[in-house]
Amino acid sequence: MKKKIIKNSSIEFDLDIPKKLPVLPLKDTILFPNMIFPTLIGRTSSLLAISASVQRGNYVFVSTQKNPEDENPTFDAIYEYGTVAKVLQVLRLPNNLLKVLLEGLSLGKIKKKFRNSDFLEAEITPIAVKVLPEDLELQAFMRHTDSLFFSYVKQSNNLPGELLSAYEKIQDPLKKLYFVSGNLKTKLEHKQKLLEFESINELYFELNSILAYEIEMLKLEVEIDSRVHQSIQKTQKKYYIQEQIRLLQNELDEDEIGLSQELLAIKKAIEESAMPDKIRTKAMDEFDKLRKTPNTSADYSVNRNYLEILTQVPWNKFSKDNIDIEHVKKILDEDHYDLEKPKDRILEFIAILNLVGNVKKQILCLVGPPGVGKTSLARSIARALGREFVRFSLGGVRDEAEIRGHRRTYVGALPGKIIQSMKKAGTSNPVILLDEIDKMTTDFRGDPSSALLEVLDPEQNVAFNDHFLEVDYDLSNVFFVTTANVRYDIPLPLLDRMEIIELNSYLDPEKVEIARRHIIPKLLKDYGLSEFNIEFPDSSILKIIREYTRESGVRNVEREIASIFRKLTKDILLDNDIKKLKDKIKEAEDSEIFTGLIHNSKFIKLIKTKKYVIDEKMIENYLKAPKFKDKRDDLDDKIGVATGLAWTSVGGDTLPIEVTIMPGPEKLTLTGKLGDVMKESAMAALSFIKSNYKILKLKENFTKNKEIHIHLPEGAIPKDGPSAGIGLALSIISAATDLPLRGDLAMTGEITLRGNILAIGGLKEKLLAARRAGVKTVMVPKENSRDVEDIAEEIKSGLEIVYISHLTEALNVAFRGGFNNTPTLKVNAGK
Repeated sequence: MKKKIIKNSSIEFDLDIPKKLPVLPLKDTILFPNMIFPTLIGRTSSLLAISASVQRGNYVFVSTQKNPEDENPTFDAIYEYGTVAKVLQVLRLPNNLLKVLLEGLSLGKIKKKFRNSDFLEAEITPIAVKVLPEDLELQAFMRHTDSLFFSYVKQSNNLPGELLSAYEKIQDPLKKLYFVSGNLKTKLEHKQKLLEFESINELYFELNSILAYEIEMLKLEVEIDSRVHQSIQKTQKKYYIQEQIRLLQNELDEDEIGLSQELLAIKKAIEESAMPDKIRTKAMDEFDKLRKTPNTSADYSVNRNYLEILTQVPWNKFSKDNIDIEHVKKILDEDHYDLEKPKDRILEFIAILNLVGNVKKQILCLVGPPGVGKTSLARSIARALGREFVRFSLGGVRDEAEIRGHRRTYVGALPGKIIQSMKKAGTSNPVILLDEIDKMTTDFRGDPSSALLEVLDPEQNVAFNDHFLEVDYDLSNVFFVTTANVRYDIPLPLLDRMEIIELNSYLDPEKVEIARRHIIPKLLKDYGLSEFNIEFPDSSILKIIREYTRESGVRNVEREIASIFRKLTKDILLDNDIKKLKDKIKEAEDSEIFTGLIHNSKFIKLIKTKKYVIDEKMIENYLKAPKFKDKRDDLDDKIGVATGLAWTSVGGDTLPIEVTIMPGPEKLTLTGKLGDVMKESAMAALSFIKSNYKILKLKENFTKNKEIHIHLPEGAIPKDGPSAGIGLALSIISAATDLPLRGDLAMTGEITLRGNILAIGGLKEKLLAARRAGVKTVMVPKENSRDVEDIAEEIKSGLEIVYISHLTEALNVAFRGGFNNTPTLKVNAGK
C-alpha cells in the first residue's frame, strides 16, 4: 500500500489508495468528483470488481461504456478517462443484484491495463486540476456559468428549483463545475469531455458551450410544444363550431346556414348541371351526407371528390355539329390522300345527320397496318364535324377497372377511362378514339374486352354504369372510333358490335403523293425552311420509298425525309455563298445585331435566289447506303427458287422459297425459323410430289439417298402459315427437274395431299407486295376470286392474276414454255 495526498482545488484527500484498482464500467452514466451516486450491479464481472474493491479499501475506478448495449466490455469498449470513487455502501438485493453507493473523489486516467479473467483491472494516474482563484478569466467564466445554469434550470421541466439554492452555497470553483456537470441532461459524449481537461479554464469553457447548446434546444422544444398546442386548440375549436352549426342546421332545417365556400360551390355545380332528375336526387343525397361529415374525417374527402367528378362530367351538353357535307369532304381531303372508303362512310353519316338531325349507333373500327393514317383519320372526323376529340390507347390494358373504374371503397379510386374521356371532352357527343383495340390483354384482374362490350354496344351504352359514379351514363351520342392492326386479334364479341373499315397499305405512287402533299410541306414548316427554294423531285421521293423504307404506311418515309431536311439545314448555314451574303448585310448595317439567320428578312430575300434540288445523289450522300435492295432487280428465273407472298401485321411482303436437293441421308430439312403450320405444309407438298411422281415426270426414287433442304431467307424472322404451300411444292419440283421457275411470278395458296389449292387470307396486302416487288403475274387460289373482285382496281392494275384450283394447273404457268403438257386429272393422294 502507498500513502498519497491528492489535491483538487482547495480539497485535500489523505487517502490510502491502492495503485492498482478494479475498473467498474457504467452504462449511460458519468460519475463526477464530489458526486454521490447509487447504482445497481448485476453483471458477474462488475460483482467481482466490487468484491475486490471492498477487500482493497473500498476504492474503485469508474469509467463509462462507449456502447451501452455491450454486456462484456473490454478496455477498448470504455473511455480512458474516468473517476476514482469510494464504495460507501453495498446492499444485496434479490436476483443476485447489488445496490452500490459510490462517491466520486478525483479524476483519473488509465495508465496500465492488467489481464484479469474475472474483471477489468488497471493502474490509475490521478489528475489534479489546477485552480487559481485570483484568475480574472476564471472569475468571468464562473459568472457566465452562473447565468447559463440559472437559465437552464428555469427552462427545464426535469430539474427542481432547489438545485439553484444548493448551487449558490458552493464557493469552490471546481465543486461548482462538477455540480453543474452532474445535473446536466445532455449527451454522454459532451459530459465525457469534461473529464479530459487538466485546466479549469478549459473545463469552464467546455461546460459553458454545452450549457448554451442545451438552452437553445430547450427554447426550440418550448416553441414546438407551443405550436402543437395552438394547432390542437384551433382544431378543437373548429370541430366545436362545426358541431354547433350542424345542430343548428338540424334544428332550423336551413340548408345554407354555415356552409363553407367549398360546399356552396359544390351545391351550385349540382344545381347548374343538367343532370337527369334521378341522378340529381342521388347527388343531393350525397351532398347532405357531405355537409354533415366533419372535414377531418376520411369520408369527407372521398364524398367531396365523388361530387366534384359527378358535376364535372358533361350532362346533356352538346357541341353543334357542322353538317355541311361539302365542308366535311373538304376537311377530309385536306388531311388525307385517298382513303376513299372511310371518307365515303363519314359522308354517309353526315348525309343522314342532315335529314334526321341525330344519328346514334355509330361505332367504326379502322383496321390496317401501322402508318396508314387510322389515328389521324379519327382526328379529322372530329375536326370535320366540329366535335371534341379524345383519344386513349388500349394497348397493354389488362384491368377491367381501367374501363369501368374503381369502387369508391378503394383508396385513390377514380372513374374508368371512358368517364374520364367524357370529362376531358366536356361535351356529351365527342369523338372518342379507342386506339389499338386488338392489343388488350387479360389476367386475374379481369377482361377489359368484356367491359368494352357495354361501351360499344349501341343497345346498351345508353345506360353505361361506371363503378365509381354508380349511376347510369348515356354514351349513345358519342361517336366511337376504334383502330386495330390485325382484325383477327379483336375478340369476336367486340368485332360483332363494330363496323369494320379496312385501310389498305399504300402503293408507291400513293406514298409519293402523300409525301408531296402532306409530309414535305409540314416538315419544311417545322424546320423553318418554308422560305427557301427547295425542290424535292418525285424520283427522289420514290428512291427513299423503295430503297430506304419497307412499310405499309409512311412513318419511316417521314423520318427519312426529316433526316434529309435536318442535314440540309446544317449545310445551308455552312454554305460559303450564304456566309458571304450575311457579311454583306452586316457591312451595310453595322448597327443592327443579327440574332438569327432564318428570321432576318433581308437575308431570306437574298437566299431565295439560291435553289436546292434534293436529287438521288444528295439522298445517298445524306442517308448513306440504301437499307433495302430493290427487289425489282432480282426477278431472274432460277432453279429451285419460288416467290411466295406473305401477310404480316405491317402489310404484305414477298417471301423467297429456296430448295436444294443434294446427296445425303433421305430426309427433309427445313430452316428459316419456320412455324409448325409451315413445316406441315412442306411435308404435305413433298408427300403429294412423291405420290404423283409419274405425272410430274420424276423418277420413282428421286429422293433416294437425297437430302431435300428447304430454306426461307431472313432466318431471324419467324414465319408461319399455310399459304406458302404452293410455293414450297413448285420449288421442290423445280429443284427435282432442274427447270427454272419464272422470276416475275409470285404465288400464294394452301396445298393439300391431293394437290388442291385452298383459299388464303390477306390477299389485298399480298397483291400490294407483289406490285412493290415488280412481279407481273400472281397465282392465287380460285376460291379467292370473289376477294379479288372486291380489291380496288389501282391495286390490281399491272398484275396478271391467274386462278388455280389444283397444283397441276400451276405448272404451265410457273415454268416458261410449259411443263411437258402435264395432265390435270387422275391425281393420286398416295399409294
